[in-house]
Amino acid sequence: MTPSQQIDQLIAGLSDWRGETLADIRKTILAADPDIIEEWKWMGSPVWCLDGNIVVGNAHKDKVKLTFSHGASLPDPDRLFNNGFGGKVWRAIDVFKGDTLNESALKELVRAAIDYNKAKKKKKAPAATGAKPRK
Repeated sequence: MTPSQQIDQLIAGLSDWRGETLADIRKTILAADPDIIEEWKWMGSPVWCLDGNIVVGNAHKDKVKLTFSHGASLPDPDRLFNNGFGGKVWRAIDVFKGDTLNESALKELVRAAIDYNKAKKKKKAPAATGAKPRK
């Protein structure tokens, strides 16, 4: 089973508001960039990636949680983040029953996470110096 099929199965198994909410969030995330890849990690978590992890989505008993791997480094002008402020790296959005999530702001947050991943990847790439490797 592919990661996308596993996510489909997870959403289908959530017969309450959390399934619909996670499905809507998934569409918004995937609409942010056509190159986003869906993965299934950590024993059952949907993860959306592009040049690294962007966001993890989980359905909990009373909420749907979106955890941005490098959320503390991302601009959040619409103040979507409402959890994880005690940490130095990640930030989260907890969505509760009846909450409305600003789709355009979520897309922008996802795009900012992609930009962050690309910049981080670029920094890690070895510089082309023309020097020969040591033996």
